[in-house]
Amino acid sequence: MHTRPSDSVLLSVTGRDGPDTTARLTGLLADAGAELLDVEQGVVQGLLTLALWVRLPEGARVGESLRALPELARELGVTVDVRAVPPAASPEPGPEPLRYVVTATGKALGVRDVHSLTRELAAGNARVERITRLSETPLAAVELHVTLPADADPTALKGALLALSMASPTFDVALQRESLYRRGKRMVVMDMDSTLIRIEVIDELARAYGVHSKVAAITERAMHGEMDYDESLRQRVALLAGLDARVLHDLAANLPLTEGAETLIRVLRRLGYRTAVISGGFSVAAEALQKRLGIDFAYSNALEVQDGKLTGRTVGTIVNARRKAELLETLAKQEGILLEQVIAVGDGANDLLMLEKAGLGIAFRAKPKLREAADTSISAGGLDTILTLLGLTARELREVG
Repeated sequence: MHTRPSDSVLLSVTGRDGPDTTARLTGLLADAGAELLDVEQGVVQGLLTLALWVRLPEGARVGESLRALPELARELGVTVDVRAVPPAASPEPGPEPLRYVVTATGKALGVRDVHSLTRELAAGNARVERITRLSETPLAAVELHVTLPADADPTALKGALLALSMASPTFDVALQRESLYRRGKRMVVMDMDSTLIRIEVIDELARAYGVHSKVAAITERAMHGEMDYDESLRQRVALLAGLDARVLHDLAANLPLTEGAETLIRVLRRLGYRTAVISGGFSVAAEALQKRLGIDFAYSNALEVQDGKLTGRTVGTIVNARRKAELLETLAKQEGILLEQVIAVGDGANDLLMLEKAGLGIAFRAKPKLREAADTSISAGGLDTILTLLGLTARELREVG
């Protein structure tokens, strides 16, 4: 924050945007010996909004120092409002406000969406300092930089924004703490089933083997807390005993990707991110995706095969919720990446610990419980919405193909 001197003025410039508008205005100020204290400029549909806060030389009069300004403004086709900035009271220095970035995405953001969002921000005592458009036409993504009082509870604001996005099937709102690491992420770790792909592999295998109803019943019991994940996996896999392994390989060769998955991985690779699948699903599928998309690492459960048939058992340590979090931490350490620089994405309860371990945990098309626990969530958009949460604009995404 700047302290406001008594001899400062604010110039608010609006009108046609010309290639030399800012240059000529600042040239006039420079000739007047003005000291530039702050500047903000934006252009929307060829219309310029420019704010210049300057301090004039000691003893200078505004009218005399800027006598050429009216004629220059007419020549440039702009309107310039000049007003003295009164000296501010000198409050006792206090703690810095909390800084956050709110990202709103949708197929097309309407004025009602922006109104609903800014209304919730105002109700949460969040002050909007800057709004930036991330998308091109139509308006589909905006980023709002907001501040909260130092003693505010961001949890309440997060809850209000989550409720807002849950009320609309076409509108996602994400709240992130603004920090050095927000755009400094270096690794993205994803769940596989119902996240990177649109199906649950075990359900498809069970359906092919005629035991889907039995597998679904075990899944339902586990979801209600009647058994832990490890036991539910063992029981479900046991029902697949005798299934021809070719069914698994055929399924893995034709996995239906989630909307935006290919774009996400392609852009992340070109930007130098490390990518990983950490899944409670099966290795044949995870490794097929790794090869298909160029993912750096893949960790999942291995199904035992004998004589070309599934035995109904897994091999090695089961990748459960705790193991997922451990693998994320180990992988980040191995790659020399801070946890704050890791994004984790998942849809189920067994992804929660992994999401909590990462610097940014994203609940993707998840149940309400996980959405409430995660840092942020995506429900309306595809996986490529993650690129918007990184602050990448449509122009920047075009540059990387």
